[in-house]
Amino acid sequence: MKIALIGYGKMGHAVERMAISRGHQIVARIDIDNISDIDSETFASADAAIEFTTPDTAFNNCARSLQRGVPTVCGSTGWTNRMQEMEKIVNETNGKFFWTSNFSLGVNIFFEINRKLAELMERFATYTPSMNEIHHIHKLDHPSGTAVSLANDIVERVERIDRWTEQSGEPATLLIEHQREGEVPGTHIIKWDSAVDTITLEHRAKSRDGFALGAVIAAEWLIKQQPGFHKMTELMSAL
Repeated sequence: MKIALIGYGKMGHAVERMAISRGHQIVARIDIDNISDIDSETFASADAAIEFTTPDTAFNNCARSLQRGVPTVCGSTGWTNRMQEMEKIVNETNGKFFWTSNFSLGVNIFFEINRKLAELMERFATYTPSMNEIHHIHKLDHPSGTAVSLANDIVERVERIDRWTEQSGEPATLLIEHQREGEVPGTHIIKWDSAVDTITLEHRAKSRDGFALGAVIAAEWLIKQQPGFHKMTELMSAL
């Protein structure tokens, strides 16, 4: 498979290593200094593009990639307020698009455990949930996209929790705290606290390689699918 990388920072380099290790070829490397190369024939020759950039640039990058006819996998977060616009572009271009807040297979197993525990905790009102997410100092958005996904899954399943918040002390809310430290690739901690005990779920990434592997697997899967907006739940079911 021929892959175009959009974003050639630490995640882009990790995706490149993982793609090459799985026998793929990198045909384009797009970064801030050569963003116009998305319009090149070389970019258009890619079987898939994998995008990891910033909240401010991700939407335009993915839109341009889809308009070039390249199936696009996006791992950038912090821009989901424009997701309906992206779905419209996917439909207009008859494109193939894949987005998730976290490509790590381990995190997606963690998602499933979180949903199951939330369903159980709906019956035990003495427990109150909270969350802490820790990432490297270069991550601009907060809470992380992964934390938001985890929180939304809890809110949907626990009637006494109305929404998530970053402000402490608000009633009927799930508090999400964030920390930015060094080069931490990503840690998410969910606590269910009662007067007598605490139940804790934690996922701690050891490197960016888990995210990179998941993104490459998503690209391998996406090019075989029908046009449309695809999600990680589909891929996990296929796996």
